[in-house]
Amino acid sequence: MRTVRGVVSAVAVLMVGGLLAACGSDDDGSVGGADRELVLALGGESAEGYDPTLGWGRYGSPLFQSTLLARNPDLSITTDLATDYRVSKDGLTWTVDIRKDARFTNGATVTADDVAYTFETAAESGGLTDVTALKEARAVDADTVELVLKSPQSTFVNRLISLGIVPKDAHGKEYASNPVGSGPFTLVDWQRGQQLVVERNKDYYGTAPAFDKVTFLFFDSEDSALAAAKAGEVDIVGVPSSLAVTEVEGMRIEAVTSVDNRGMSLPAVPNEGKRSESGVPIGNDVTSDVAVRRALNLAVDRQKLVDGVLEGYGSPAFGPADAAPWFQPTSAIEDNDIEGAKKLLQEAGWVDSDGDGIREKDGVKASINLVHPAGDSLRQGLALSVADMVKPIGIEFKVAGKSWDEIEKIKHTDAILFGWGSHDPTELYNLLYSKKAGTELLNPGFYSNPKVDAALDAALAANSEEEAIPHWRDAQLNAEGEGSAAAADAAWVWLVNLEHTYYVSDCLDIGTPQIEPHGHGWPLTAGIAGWKRTC
Repeated sequence: MRTVRGVVSAVAVLMVGGLLAACGSDDDGSVGGADRELVLALGGESAEGYDPTLGWGRYGSPLFQSTLLARNPDLSITTDLATDYRVSKDGLTWTVDIRKDARFTNGATVTADDVAYTFETAAESGGLTDVTALKEARAVDADTVELVLKSPQSTFVNRLISLGIVPKDAHGKEYASNPVGSGPFTLVDWQRGQQLVVERNKDYYGTAPAFDKVTFLFFDSEDSALAAAKAGEVDIVGVPSSLAVTEVEGMRIEAVTSVDNRGMSLPAVPNEGKRSESGVPIGNDVTSDVAVRRALNLAVDRQKLVDGVLEGYGSPAFGPADAAPWFQPTSAIEDNDIEGAKKLLQEAGWVDSDGDGIREKDGVKASINLVHPAGDSLRQGLALSVADMVKPIGIEFKVAGKSWDEIEKIKHTDAILFGWGSHDPTELYNLLYSKKAGTELLNPGFYSNPKVDAALDAALAANSEEEAIPHWRDAQLNAEGEGSAAAADAAWVWLVNLEHTYYVSDCLDIGTPQIEPHGHGWPLTAGIAGWKRTC
């Protein structure tokens, strides 16, 4: 667990003051110098810039650009730039009607040509926004676009939600650092590594934000950001839960529900000397036994992890998307069951024959390497706590922190403590589908179950997110008790869901925040148009 260190030197705070000097100051003492200005320290500076066709905005609101659709705070889908959309019976053609009153910040009207260009460019760029399902995008008329897919894909709706629309005639090499869009704000100054300043888009078609100017500050450490909050230099600062225990005068903690989770991958196949296509060894003779995987899930006290490691800011996790509509609620188990875990192991032939506290079976010790990314103190705290929790059932976890380069070489043989969590159920497919095994960090345990694959295929082939949800849930746990969940195949040991913690000015109302994804970008700003000062 991280401990709160002393506030950084006055130099750091003075630097913040210097940056904000450009924002001006009023006698009322409001942050940023005026009631209509905001100063935020949310991290998330995009090193690659702010081009949606290369991946900007995939973790939340792109801010500078409009998206065709959007998600409400509860993750239900609503319209944004689009006024309506429909999917053909064969699931291949998505027809989208766009509003006629949207304008880019260069004055040009947003048209179906711009939408088609954006999707085609994103598909061709091979960027981090996955539009590979797209076969063709074409403008039918000025405000209607058709998106034709190679095969049906219910999750394509998430591309309509996450891909910001760029202007066809103003999308060049410098776009990422000088974006032109139709979103609520426009970028006016970016000092890399220091600050980014945006101003309200006066031509924005949606609800006009209450703030004319927003400054995003970037700090080199979480302690520096907290120091700025204590100095009264910011309206909002994002901090890890370990720092959210500090009292800051004039600010409150807002704990935002997220699908940002932490869980352990477990190799589901034995060590038979096989290697992945990239030459990485595969398999573990301990975790390939489903009884071991189930026992680990039973033994972990998830609420204790929340209370201890997360300082109470989170909830027990039983799947990769507990707060999302596609989570299977019946997959949750009664954990902290040490006796139940012992019984499972004993019945499966795992016994401690030499009295050293570690069970064996067929000459194999129940000893597993549990690896977390070096420098990630939260995952380290979880790993060490889990190792203590499973020790009484006779399983040993050897905890180590390693670089991602090192993890790449052991991801199919050791237990790895990952962080996941997306607004897109495609993540379920990527983590559980057998054919994804060995692809980057997806399905690292080489888990395979034909019934799970069939449910995932059915979910993807559905014509809508609503139609797909029962299939996503079946992949976790179906009516027959089969699936990837803890009580069945126990493909993963999901541990905790994080609440994202922010210090927020007592004079700022941020409404009901959206359920947030895994921690990248600025997802909190999805509702910025509704924020307002209260004093």
